[in-house]
Amino acid sequence: MQWRSVVVGLVVLRVSLSCVLWLAFGLGPNVSSGFNFPLSFSLHKLDLLFSETKETDPRGNSWSGRIHGQKYEETTTTCSEFAEESDKRSYLNFFDGHKDEYARRYSSFPDALKAKMKDMAKEMFYFGYDNYMRHAFPADELNPIECNGRGPDVLNPSNININDVLGNYSLTLIDTLDTLLVLGNVTEFQRAVKLVIDNVSFDKDSTVQVFEANIRILGGLISTHILLTDTKHPFGNVGFEGYDNELLHLAHDLAVRLLPAFENTSTGIPYPRVNLKTGVPPDSINETCTAGAGSLLVEFGILSRLIGDSTFEWVARRAVKALWSLRNNETGLLGNVVNIQTGQWVGKQSGLGAGMDSFYEYLLKSYILFGEKEDHKMFQTAYESIQNHMRRGRESCNAGQGDPPLYVNVNMCSGEIINTWIDSLQAFFPGLQVLYGDVDNAICLHAFYYAIWKRFGALPERYNWQLQAPDVLFYPLRPELVESTYLLYQATKNPFYLHVGMDILQSLEKNAKVRCGYATLHHVVEKSKEDRMESFFLSETCKYLYLLFDEDNPLHRSDNKYIFTTEGHVVPIDKRFREKEWNKLFSYENGVLPEGTQSRSPPASNISNVGPCQCNRIPEEQRYALPLKSIYMKQIDHMVGLF
Repeated sequence: MQWRSVVVGLVVLRVSLSCVLWLAFGLGPNVSSGFNFPLSFSLHKLDLLFSETKETDPRGNSWSGRIHGQKYEETTTTCSEFAEESDKRSYLNFFDGHKDEYARRYSSFPDALKAKMKDMAKEMFYFGYDNYMRHAFPADELNPIECNGRGPDVLNPSNININDVLGNYSLTLIDTLDTLLVLGNVTEFQRAVKLVIDNVSFDKDSTVQVFEANIRILGGLISTHILLTDTKHPFGNVGFEGYDNELLHLAHDLAVRLLPAFENTSTGIPYPRVNLKTGVPPDSINETCTAGAGSLLVEFGILSRLIGDSTFEWVARRAVKALWSLRNNETGLLGNVVNIQTGQWVGKQSGLGAGMDSFYEYLLKSYILFGEKEDHKMFQTAYESIQNHMRRGRESCNAGQGDPPLYVNVNMCSGEIINTWIDSLQAFFPGLQVLYGDVDNAICLHAFYYAIWKRFGALPERYNWQLQAPDVLFYPLRPELVESTYLLYQATKNPFYLHVGMDILQSLEKNAKVRCGYATLHHVVEKSKEDRMESFFLSETCKYLYLLFDEDNPLHRSDNKYIFTTEGHVVPIDKRFREKEWNKLFSYENGVLPEGTQSRSPPASNISNVGPCQCNRIPEEQRYALPLKSIYMKQIDHMVGLF
């Protein structure tokens, strides 16, 4: 009987030890106990349990448990090693039984449902647009709850949240012009163009942000002018008798009024704001963000090439080169806020969201449009630094163990994680990765943002990936996730992305629709609202949603190629933007080309493959099944707190 007692004792000891390990590694139920963060299990700890004797890479496979101050090294794990380990026990096995649920939900999308969603997107646009024209025009924006217009806050000049964007120049109408063409409404498009010509002037005592005026107003005017005068007529004969380049003249006038921002700076990096009448305000600060100063080249460059004046492209390109010269020598990263006089970094956070996003975007898009090799080289170098220092998680999106890939905010000097949040603007990056050819990484990052959307029915402005909770709770109807969804669908034609678009469309209809339009969500959990409908909702969010479901849109059927600016404005990839009349004035190094030097721009036909051409890495089954394996989708859903 004694041996039986010994066996029973050993069994009890084993069970007790198992319980202790269970509790010690946080594998218990998801409870809050009054805390502000969920005490759910941390997946990287499960990896530790199953890893036996293999040393864990402190950086490569796991970010879910990382905290500020740790040092990270590059992962050396290879795809072949992942394949060899695929049969080993992993926490991913916990999710394996639910893969059919995802396949059933996302693997098909009937044509009739696609047509219904297309009509729903069109109705959403016109509900916002018609109410703007009825209740707000010629004001800048619509207040959709009170059903009236909004302009600059003249009583509070320091209210930059409003005054940076609104300049008393019919912002929403100008920003929306090309969307009318995308939706096929030529009659309203022509009427709207005439309203802009007759009503808009930039001779205003308005202090605006250079970046916002550039991407929303200058970009809208240039895009519309090009589409009006495009001899290839992708949307049919949209020109009208009597049009005499008025929109181009307005664009030129605005750009001239923005030029003082580039004067009297020691670095060539522009001031963040100008008064449209008087120039840079006397009390202007000397600090600006990287994206604000470095995202002017597309619009300024197109304007220069349309009017034959190099000034605008030259100042924009000089600002980009100045910022580029300030990147860290060790990491190759840039900060997010810089002093325009000293060139010192005031903010040393390096990430892909607010303050930096469109800087990277315009390096690539400038190359696609203008063919300047320096732009491509800068983007390639920047992308390598991003992959080396910001990317965390397993090496492959669709294979292996560890946390899903995620791009985190780091210190520009050390590459160490600087905080544990990401922001909604970063959701643009999968779309940029598609343009670059890195579709595999785009699929995983997009899936993470979509999981956050599924949880809240919106994207919080900031989401803390460690606490699984929003840090900043509002959602101003931003387009970035929709943009990436659209571009991923164009790259893969996978019905999963149509489901994503439908979820976004239905969420907006349910949570943001009010009496006279669609309102900013003040709180993504409570769904309380603010009385503001920003212009990009019509210019981008509705445009990308409509294009997602409109397979036969002229933009998709045209023999010509088009690209979208960071504000969603349509511009053609045209050989005339590869030609410069001022070649002898430009040089990458010192502003002067050696005599006899020819343009270094490759022909427009040679830019189809600007990236590393990783599209071939995507397994064939992903084109017909889910873009991301069910086991990884469920993993991501769990990591954002969906279950």
